[in-house]
Amino acid sequence: MGSPEGGSPTGTGRPDARPYPPGSDQPATRYSPDPLLAHSGPQAHGNPGPAACGSPPARPDSRPPGRPQRRHRWGLGAFVLAELVFLGVSALVAPLVAGENPSAVALGVVVAVPTVLAATVALLITRWRGDGPKADLGLVWSWRDLEIGLAFGVAGLVLTLVATAVFVATVGPDVTSAVGDLFGGRRAEPAAAVLILLIVVLVVPVCEEILYRGLLWGAVEKLGAGRWVAFGLVTVIFSLAHFEITRVPLLLVISIPLGLARLYTGRLLASIVAHQVNNLLPGIALYLMLTGAVPV
Repeated sequence: MGSPEGGSPTGTGRPDARPYPPGSDQPATRYSPDPLLAHSGPQAHGNPGPAACGSPPARPDSRPPGRPQRRHRWGLGAFVLAELVFLGVSALVAPLVAGENPSAVALGVVVAVPTVLAATVALLITRWRGDGPKADLGLVWSWRDLEIGLAFGVAGLVLTLVATAVFVATVGPDVTSAVGDLFGGRRAEPAAAVLILLIVVLVVPVCEEILYRGLLWGAVEKLGAGRWVAFGLVTVIFSLAHFEITRVPLLLVISIPLGLARLYTGRLLASIVAHQVNNLLPGIALYLMLTGAVPV
């Protein structure tokens, strides 16, 4: 018996292509790594199945439960394409803030649009060249993953606060983030400030996780590297991709809990939530700065 979407567990007709394991709210039988356990065939009702008709019995899968086998047709080239989209769109929207005093909303567009479009390209690639974001990226809903993401996010936030204090004491207080430099000295109406808060705390984390711990992570796994290799490479590349060389050590510390959330669950939701929690305090500080509630 196939899955509801098609004739295979992933809906592509490839019986050996297995998506990420489901969240706690998903039917586990559909994602079981053992085809003998994943589907209730005629044998389960006492009727003869394919094995009784002379077909060889299916061999149990030797992979541990929850370890997906990457069968999608996209790889590192997909991530490179999405990154090029990000860089190209960033260059196109840069003139919006080329004036002497660009508005805070225009700055928010510069922050959000390139990342959103790059993540959209990543999702489309999984549709065109794979089994979709649910199977290829592990982008599924789960209350359990939400709880795990919150736990890693809070732990990461505490770790980030400690690391930031050490970083400032070592390097000096003048080193700020790219977003802080972009909005520094600006003022905005409360509605515009809320919009920017939502971009920083909600939108950007989702898009960045799709790009890095989704698309890049899956591409590294497809090369045959283990999940710990994927964790290490994605952590380093994510830290370098912000183009803030001075802050790379701090970005590495910030990135570790996000990668561990992804590693622990095998899916993307936990790292998205952890990333959003990590961006919460900077987002609130940015809102207070834009509305003039705190000095620049």
